[in-house]
Amino acid sequence: MSIPWLGLRDPFPPVEQALDEPNGLLAAGGDLSPERLLDAYARGIFPWFNDEDPVLWWSPDPRMVLFPRDLHISRSLRRVIRSRGFSVTLDRAFAAVVSGCAAPRTNQPGTWITDDISVAYSRLAELGYAHSVEVWGDEELVGGLYGVAMGRVFYGESMFSGRSNASKVALAYLARQLERWKFVVIDCQMATGHLASLGAREIPRAEFLRGVRAGTAEPGVPAPWELDGDLMTGL
Repeated sequence: MSIPWLGLRDPFPPVEQALDEPNGLLAAGGDLSPERLLDAYARGIFPWFNDEDPVLWWSPDPRMVLFPRDLHISRSLRRVIRSRGFSVTLDRAFAAVVSGCAAPRTNQPGTWITDDISVAYSRLAELGYAHSVEVWGDEELVGGLYGVAMGRVFYGESMFSGRSNASKVALAYLARQLERWKFVVIDCQMATGHLASLGAREIPRAEFLRGVRAGTAEPGVPAPWELDGDLMTGL
C-alpha cells in the first residue's frame, strides 16, 4: 500500500490512513518549516527519517506516552538524584543538547537527527516552541533531551546520556515540572523499555489525539523555561 507524497502546500491526510506496517507511516515529502511542523504536532504527527530518505511523517497506533503524574522514579534513580552528582537546567543549551542527541551511539551507525532536522528545531526554539533539558556534571553537559511544546502538550523528540542515568534524570525533572504546569501528556512516540521504566505506556492513537486536542487548546508556558526553585534542589 502506498502513502501520499506531499507538495509544499498539501495538507496532511487523516492519521487514520497511516499504514499498519511500518506502524504509523502516513506520508512523505513536504518540508520542515515551522508552520508545517506545528501543524503536524497539532495533528499527532511527527517527522522521522534517515539522511538519505525524503521527509517521512508518522502517527503510530498505539502511541507511547508519559502522563506526568505517572512518573515512576525507581529507588536506584532516586539515589542518583539525591547524590547531587547532577544539576539540571531548562532552555540553557538547546543546540548542544540536539548535538548530543545526534551523536553516534553504540550499535547505531547513523542518526536520524540530520542537519536539516537540527536547523528546523533550532528555528522552533527561537520561536519559543522547542525546549531543552540539560543535565550537567562538573559543569559539563552529560545528558539531556529536547522536544516541542504546544499549549499543555510536550512532544519529546530525542534524549542522550553521556553518563549513566543522565537521560532518565532529564525526563524525571521535566515530568515533575510539567506536572506543576498542568501539562496533559508527554508524547514519547515509540515504545522503549527505557521509557517504560519511568512510567510511560502505550495508549490508542484516538485517546492520544483527544488529549492533544484538549492540551493544545490551553495557553502555553512562555519561553525560556525554568525549573521551579525547589525542584532545582532535588526531586
